[in-house]
Amino acid sequence: MSETLPGGTFTMAGGRTVARMGYGAMQLAGPGVWGPPKDRGEAIAVLRTAIELGVNHLDTADFYGPHVTNELIREALAPYRADLHLVTKVGAVRDENGGWPHARSPEQLRAQVESNLRTLGVEALDVVNLRVGGGADGHSPVPGSLAEPFGALADLRRAGLIKDLGVSVVNAEQVAEAQSIAPVVTVQNWYNVAHRGDEALIESLSQQGISYVPFWPLGGFDPLQSATLDGVAERLGATPKAVALAWLLHQSPNILLIPGTSSVAHLRENVAAAALELPADALAELDGVAA
Repeated sequence: MSETLPGGTFTMAGGRTVARMGYGAMQLAGPGVWGPPKDRGEAIAVLRTAIELGVNHLDTADFYGPHVTNELIREALAPYRADLHLVTKVGAVRDENGGWPHARSPEQLRAQVESNLRTLGVEALDVVNLRVGGGADGHSPVPGSLAEPFGALADLRRAGLIKDLGVSVVNAEQVAEAQSIAPVVTVQNWYNVAHRGDEALIESLSQQGISYVPFWPLGGFDPLQSATLDGVAERLGATPKAVALAWLLHQSPNILLIPGTSSVAHLRENVAAAALELPADALAELDGVAA
């Protein structure tokens, strides 16, 4: 593993220290996050190269494939390094049409946790995120109580099957409700240059030592916003995705990134974004995108 962790490090509440630049495994599955990868050898190489580059925080889910990404991670990386942190998520399953229906009863959640344990080949899961929302766009919080499903995961944590808990696609009220049930070490939501609804939440979490993991760094841009990002990237001799990732790292020290790819070349580009310096004029231009 690289001696210098990409993007620096962040220590979560509870003491787990991770590189701020992680890797999201979703794209290792086949089209529509269904079935095996088109190039299994490349998928294995992506995972092993990520570790070589200093990534020690992998985001996955047993419903990617289903089972595909977890099994690839196990094949590529087991026995796991002591400093590798595997983060998975529960709260949905896949149906026969490739859909993502909610599955959040205590019985369903226990089955998902046990399946993650089997496919990853571990005795306890490092971090489990409860995916709560989705909404019409598939990415936004939906108001409502998460007491029953999060309480079920808290029970599994007390039983020793889970080490730490997080929540995904949630609003601030749901984060607070989860914290009233069990410690929360991470929140995973949609946030990027163009979509900034969580800025107050990010600041609050930072003060508590809780990591924030934004997904979909290039999602939800309108044409004008995309043109601005493209222009900044061209001036800096970088890709738009690299600029978007570097901007996220600049926003708050508790932000951790999990860009995904099925290509070793693209993986190297993503990790290199952790070292990209954004000059003041570029930051000012990007900060104006959401307005």
